[in-house]
Amino acid sequence: MTCKGCHSDRQRMFNGEIAIHFRGLEGLDQPIVWVFQETVVCLHCGFTEFTVPKRELQVLETGSPVEGAVVLSRGRPQPQEKSGTKSASAGMN
Repeated sequence: MTCKGCHSDRQRMFNGEIAIHFRGLEGLDQPIVWVFQETVVCLHCGFTEFTVPKRELQVLETGSPVEGAVVLSRGRPQPQEKSGTKSASAGMN
């Protein structure tokens, strides 16, 4: 497998934690979407690839939390474990 950016074969797989924010001032009222995925990094140019899981992709499409997605809403964790939505701070004590 070669890099899509520079065509180097110097790529390595890492575990990643990525927080995706909506743009602009209106993005402050949108959920922050957390993605915990394996990430492929080119060690030559830094080009990085990862796939956004289906649940988190739905949050990015709708701008609203969905059941089972890890989100942080309005700058503070939302206690939504009852409905199946996981808080980004769950288990971080």
